[in-house]
Amino acid sequence: MTGDLRLCALDLDGTLIDSQHHIVAAMSSAFRAEGLAPASAAKVREVVGLPLDQAIRQLAPQVRGLQLERVGQAYRDAYFNAKEADSAAEPLMPGARTALDALEEAGWLLAVVTGKGRRGLHDVLDAHGLLERFVVLKSADDGPGKPDPTLLLDAVRESGSSTGRAVMVGDTVFDMGMARRARVAGIAVTWGYHDIALLETERPAAVIDRFEDLLGAADRLVPV
Repeated sequence: MTGDLRLCALDLDGTLIDSQHHIVAAMSSAFRAEGLAPASAAKVREVVGLPLDQAIRQLAPQVRGLQLERVGQAYRDAYFNAKEADSAAEPLMPGARTALDALEEAGWLLAVVTGKGRRGLHDVLDAHGLLERFVVLKSADDGPGKPDPTLLLDAVRESGSSTGRAVMVGDTVFDMGMARRARVAGIAVTWGYHDIALLETERPAAVIDRFEDLLGAADRLVPV
């Protein structure tokens, strides 16, 4: 019955895949192309999950207008060029595939809600043979960026689930903030790009340290 379906929505970068090396290198390349001092890797990891223009402005508040557009395009060019050169540099997080299998076997529908653009989302899922595993894919091209709840609410609606029957899994405060605003149970993961003290400021419903623990946490939050 519509609304009874359980949905597990997952973030991509830092949750399903370890993309930090491509992201940091592409951001550094884009900043240098515009004569800007590159941000540290730690600072770049802090903005992973935000829409690209917001991430750039958080790293370099002085960048505006046409320069913001140029930095964004330089980032995209560097990112996709690096992926073509080394398609294996964005591995799945340990245990991710097994966890997805277990969720599906338990009757969960799967979705991805990410701040990544649609092209990057589809490319990375296709590279790992996961593109068809998800009933809904939501990217930065589909609506406002995190922590705005729109993308998550759209994913819930389009899957046929309901906010009370869904969980959102992510590694950043942007994911947990989106979940809280959508009134969806947030499951914070500690293997990503924000540390646990920061994640807990958004009051996640559960915190897990391994992908192997995801099904148990999800089942506890949304029983059959």
